[in-house]
Amino acid sequence: MEFRIDRRSGIAAYQQIILQTKQALRLGVLLPGDRLPTAKEVAETSAVNPNTTLKAYRELEREGLVEPRPGLGTFVLRSLAQPQAAANSPLRGELVAWMDRARAAGLERDDVTALVASVLEERYAASDATTAGSSHSGESKELK
Repeated sequence: MEFRIDRRSGIAAYQQIILQTKQALRLGVLLPGDRLPTAKEVAETSAVNPNTTLKAYRELEREGLVEPRPGLGTFVLRSLAQPQAAANSPLRGELVAWMDRARAAGLERDDVTALVASVLEERYAASDATTAGSSHSGESKELK
């Protein structure tokens, strides 16, 4: 895995490392037992201070996603992957087709990002409100 740090994004480099690691865990790119790049390797490929990487890895460790093994590196403890989000899932195929249609319609990356973000917020805000409402009515709230 190689981290891509966007210095213009306004997101701290250590947060970008955390987000990219979680994305790789969700997509099944990283699996339990996989070794993350060392802080030195990240510094060489991404020009990030090794302490920045170590800060990100400590946060991932606090979340129970990775564990450091002295002298060996930092290893993935658990996955965040859902079968429905796998690279070969039907949902991903539908999303690829939709992206192709959006691009053919002339939408640029920022247009697609804005559109997806607005629908995501709309759809998940509604389900989050429903879940929050049901937890107040005495029903147990399931963890996602």
